[in-house]
Amino acid sequence: MEDFNEHFNLIVPEDFNFAYDVMDVWAKKDPDRLAMIWTNDQGMERRFTFEELKRLSDKAAGFFNAIGIKKGEMVLLILKRRYQFWIAMLGLHKLGAVAIPASFLLTKKDIVYRVKCADITSIICCGDPEILKHVNDAYAEWPALTHRISIGPLVPEGWLDFNAGIENAAPYVRPLIHNKATDPLLMYFTSGTSGQPKMVLHDQTYAIGHIGTAAYWHNLKPDALHLTVSDSGWAKCAWGKLYGQWIVGVTLFVYDHEKFTPTDILHMIERYKITSFCAPPTVYRFMIREDLSKFDLSSLQYATTAGEALNGSVYQKFYEITGLQIKEGYGQTEATCLLATLPWIPTKPGSMGVPMPQYDVKLVKENGKFVTKPGEHGQIAVCTKAGKPIGLFCEYYRDPELTYQAWHDDLYYTGDVAYFDEDGYYWYVGRADDVIKSSGYRIGPFEVESALMTHPAVVECAITGVPDEIRGQIVKATVVLGKEWKDKAGEELVKELQRHVKTITAPYKYPRVIEFVDELPKTHSGKIRHVEIREKDALKMNK
Repeated sequence: MEDFNEHFNLIVPEDFNFAYDVMDVWAKKDPDRLAMIWTNDQGMERRFTFEELKRLSDKAAGFFNAIGIKKGEMVLLILKRRYQFWIAMLGLHKLGAVAIPASFLLTKKDIVYRVKCADITSIICCGDPEILKHVNDAYAEWPALTHRISIGPLVPEGWLDFNAGIENAAPYVRPLIHNKATDPLLMYFTSGTSGQPKMVLHDQTYAIGHIGTAAYWHNLKPDALHLTVSDSGWAKCAWGKLYGQWIVGVTLFVYDHEKFTPTDILHMIERYKITSFCAPPTVYRFMIREDLSKFDLSSLQYATTAGEALNGSVYQKFYEITGLQIKEGYGQTEATCLLATLPWIPTKPGSMGVPMPQYDVKLVKENGKFVTKPGEHGQIAVCTKAGKPIGLFCEYYRDPELTYQAWHDDLYYTGDVAYFDEDGYYWYVGRADDVIKSSGYRIGPFEVESALMTHPAVVECAITGVPDEIRGQIVKATVVLGKEWKDKAGEELVKELQRHVKTITAPYKYPRVIEFVDELPKTHSGKIRHVEIREKDALKMNK
């Protein structure tokens, strides 16, 4: 590990552009190399070589240029997992426009908010009736939106046809001087667990920052077939099915589906002989509840997870069934992989791993001092005294105050609390706002959630604090039960779960209140919204 840290060095050309300097280079060097296999839940399949993606992205850039999209303009993409997403992204990169991937769950209100905040000029979206309606309704309220572009199957009147536009476009030719590495590349509106979404702006170097993500955390080699479970509107897509993977030169596997079904994912792994798999813990939680003996998963060589902390019980069950250790990683929309369990270090189930060498990671206590002892809690922060690390965001766009709140005095604060152990491994505690203070104790929600997850009745759960006159706060568990346990929801099961937690972790951490629900509130990116649970509880108490 010391040797890796010492010799890891990312080189950034002054005029770097991912589409030209990575994708087109692969197309020239190995034109027939398979870049992507795309299939959907209707049985359709498309295969793209690097040469074909170069040709299509040249024409996409030509199409965008012909309709007046300029360098630096903001373009929103609502494209689910359609293969046109990758063509459009590369075309926008070649043109120098700023891509803003977005979730297909956005409503008219969400779209209007984004268009106004970022001065978005164009929207490229799926030709699905519901998405088209939301975009049209947003356009009616904000007609400054210049272009509405549909990839089909429906292309309404007043809209441009993406597929026809590319087919008829003259290929865009790269200007002699196109962009600097410090020019903007893409922007994300963070889903956020509270408040309005923030605009996270990344420059061209963001793509290079994902070398660590793909080559080391994912442990990818050029002959790999890699599947990351993610919609194109999430930052996890950029993490797992775009930049770092194509820098390595692997083949991406994209399964385009309308509804997540664990057995469908398992069938894809079996059918296409996928070698590398990455998914959020929620996906693993549902997968291990299936009869995995029915599927041939022998092609899988590596498994990773990120998006939220991985419960140790889920790790152990997956390992028992597949023999694969799930390697956890940690990062944010604002960065690339900050912490990871790398291939050559022993795996500690439930740990996020160790800091990636491109980041100077610190834990900062509430008094502003750095954590120096194992076991002490502190907020995960990135030290930027030596400059902005490659992969870290530039700013919260058009919001210097919000940027300063998170990034000041040469420290970027992630908002996540953790501790490290004697071996330097980091362990997640919870969001800074989610830590529960009860009778003088500080209780991290994740530890209690992990304890509950070891009970066979629990599919998902969220731990929050509720006000208490004596203790200040007490621990509450909001629990989703497995279908075979739903008819047992009641006081006896509450007591059983409480006893179970006491046997797993310190007794004072057990949930004094347990509520059974059908589902947990989540963000567009699938993260549990603890804040919404707290707000609902507050409303109940105030009635």
